[in-house]
Amino acid sequence: MQTLKFPISCHISTISQNHKIDYGFSSTISPHIKLPYIVNCKGIEISTQKSSSINSFNFSGNNGVVDGRSFIKNVSLRDADIATLGNLCVDIVLNVPTLPPPSLNERKAYMEQLSASRPDKRYWEAGGNCNVAIAAARLGLNCVTIGNVGNEVYGRFLLDVLHNEGIGMVRMNENTDDVVESVFYETLLCWVLVDPLQRHGFCSRADFSSEPAFGWMRVLSKNVKMAIKRSKILFCNGYTFDELSPVLIISALEYSIEVGISFFFDPGPRGKTLVTGTPEEQRALDQCLRMSDVLLLTSDEAESLTGITNPILSGQELLRKGVRTKWVIVKMGPKGSILIRSSSITCAPTFKVNVIDTVGCGDSFVAAIACGFIHNMPTVYSLALANAVGAATAMGCGAGRNVATLEKVIELVKVSDLNEDESLSNLLDLENIPNLPEIILLSKALMNGINAHMMNHVSLQKVVCELLPKLENVHQNRIISS
Repeated sequence: MQTLKFPISCHISTISQNHKIDYGFSSTISPHIKLPYIVNCKGIEISTQKSSSINSFNFSGNNGVVDGRSFIKNVSLRDADIATLGNLCVDIVLNVPTLPPPSLNERKAYMEQLSASRPDKRYWEAGGNCNVAIAAARLGLNCVTIGNVGNEVYGRFLLDVLHNEGIGMVRMNENTDDVVESVFYETLLCWVLVDPLQRHGFCSRADFSSEPAFGWMRVLSKNVKMAIKRSKILFCNGYTFDELSPVLIISALEYSIEVGISFFFDPGPRGKTLVTGTPEEQRALDQCLRMSDVLLLTSDEAESLTGITNPILSGQELLRKGVRTKWVIVKMGPKGSILIRSSSITCAPTFKVNVIDTVGCGDSFVAAIACGFIHNMPTVYSLALANAVGAATAMGCGAGRNVATLEKVIELVKVSDLNEDESLSNLLDLENIPNLPEIILLSKALMNGINAHMMNHVSLQKVVCELLPKLENVHQNRIISS
């Protein structure tokens, strides 16, 4: 039997409060529902401050630990910028000699070996959609996570992490008395395994069940509906299907549409399996793809869902099939990202950084896109910010509390070193795509405007000059309040 070795510890930084950034762009998104000053709903207290310019989710008392039986009586909720749906877990990050074997039975035995004894707390980290929420909170957005957290040591750890980052948490289930002691309600663990070549493997109990971990929940609670209603964006990714039933996910999507908030969906690697999943999963995936306001996916994922290799053409196909879709964003790793709308295509190269770990980069990217969407930023500004936040996360070790800090993002934006070693326009084969709308390209070149190839070049210097003061302002506000 091979010995499993724990990794060296990574530097962890936390921010205790989040402050809303005034990015200076005229926002088209505002709270749709006017609520009374205080609303009480089965243990959840939602309060609004009429004169406050800062919207945040705060824990009060009990060190942010939510009692499993009393739901979230100690949580005070205000308007949220983004709510994440499901996919809350604790990552256990380990260095291992080999990654898990492909055979399901062997993988299960491998995971049982890993979980035979509780690993040292140094190797625990907040995972899943916590990555999105933490990255968004550090950009000044007000965040709440909606999901399942058990009333055991891992659950208390996760709640403490969220509390320290200024993030609220709403449980999916109101009546936990009958199930809180059950293994089916325990906090999900995800074993993040790193081999000597720095390749990653993942194991969780969801891998060994044909049913979602919390599939017994089929109806949105009043508290969950209230949290969705008080948010501007509801974010869901493909891994949520491992926890929640397709029926419940669609209920959340339909309710977000009913109350007028935006729905973001990132199918992730699960998109490939959902396409060939159960009829219920296929219907839910189709609805998420068609009814989302913003779709985010990698070029490989876009190809797997459309059968089209070119990322622009595959993105346009998803946009064409969408009923409510405003943005389709295709992530291309170190090559950059593109944002596709009906009226324009925006392309942005990545920033040059020393990549340490790519875990959490996509989640950080999502957080920055949400920031740009909420503040009605020009699309090229949104992509530049998202690329910077994703790159800043790649410079660290792991996700959770190790995702990009605002300090790292500011430093990266100041350096402004775009990766233009390979022309993004040539890579996308733009000349062979018919009937293209306006092409907007972020560039290090100082020129602005349309060139001979009908590309609207926007200089990075112009973007930095407008974004940097906003980022520095929120950073200064954090220092003053700490």
